[in-house]
Amino acid sequence: MISLRHHAISIAAVFLALAVGIVLGSGLLSDSVVAGLRDDRSELQGRLQDAEDRTNVLTEQLNAADGFDAAVSGRVVRDALAGRTVLMIATPDTDPADLDAVIRTVEAAGAAVTGRISLTEPFVDAAGADQLRTTVTNVVPAGVQLQTGAVDQGSLAGDLLGAVLLVEPASGQPRSTPQERDLALSTLRGGGFVAYDDGTVEPAQTAIVVTGDGGAGAEGGGNRGALLARFAAAFDSRGAGTVLAGRPGAAVGNGAVAVVRADAALSAGLSTVDTVDRESGRITTVLALQEQLAGVSGRYGTGPNAGAVTVGTAAR
Repeated sequence: MISLRHHAISIAAVFLALAVGIVLGSGLLSDSVVAGLRDDRSELQGRLQDAEDRTNVLTEQLNAADGFDAAVSGRVVRDALAGRTVLMIATPDTDPADLDAVIRTVEAAGAAVTGRISLTEPFVDAAGADQLRTTVTNVVPAGVQLQTGAVDQGSLAGDLLGAVLLVEPASGQPRSTPQERDLALSTLRGGGFVAYDDGTVEPAQTAIVVTGDGGAGAEGGGNRGALLARFAAAFDSRGAGTVLAGRPGAAVGNGAVAVVRADAALSAGLSTVDTVDRESGRITTVLALQEQLAGVSGRYGTGPNAGAVTVGTAAR
């Protein structure tokens, strides 16, 4: 007959065996899981390395293409803007290197740059909208009437500056006197809305507005792009042609280029380029301005809603 002592020892042996089995089993399972994770990590590292290799190859190809474009740029744009005058306008997020590069390309095309004007942070700040509107309406030259559709600060400022800084397309004559032009510019500068050097801004036939990546990450970024888009469109309506050229970020979301492309009325007159940080984009900007002088507008680059990569290429 089995005693209570034997029964207790048997139960203890069963639990001991179970415990040993669990320990041994978990050890084997752990080794299996670790081995699997190591294999997965190795595979992911391999894929990451392949992706990095492809990125490096593409970057080298892009740099080579930029080098080639830079080498032939002068030949491509030669005389495209011969005898023309161009005013350069920079937005608050414009990369100075982009602006300088566009100016070099414009001059290589035979045009004369009549001045540089920079729009400032207060210009695109919603908090200063009322002050900007008031400033604009107080310095309208006697012979200039602002368009009735220009009601927001971007459109009003673009209409005013276009009227005083772009010559009449048909006659080539300024719409304002030097005194009226100086009053408008100095008043806007006094309000902190624009920046420029004294004695360096003269009227032009055309204009290029250079912007950055859109400023969508900045406070109030959603409205900045729309304001700049309407500014450029209103400015364009006063002259023989204007191009809005920005970096790729300007063509997505609420960026200025994206806003123009999403509005049929704005894009009908204003040309856009979304690759101004590349040599090909700067060449395209000049060719687009030449096209503007012929009364044609286009949407160029590689971003959303671009019609073609550059002027003269097949539609996307």
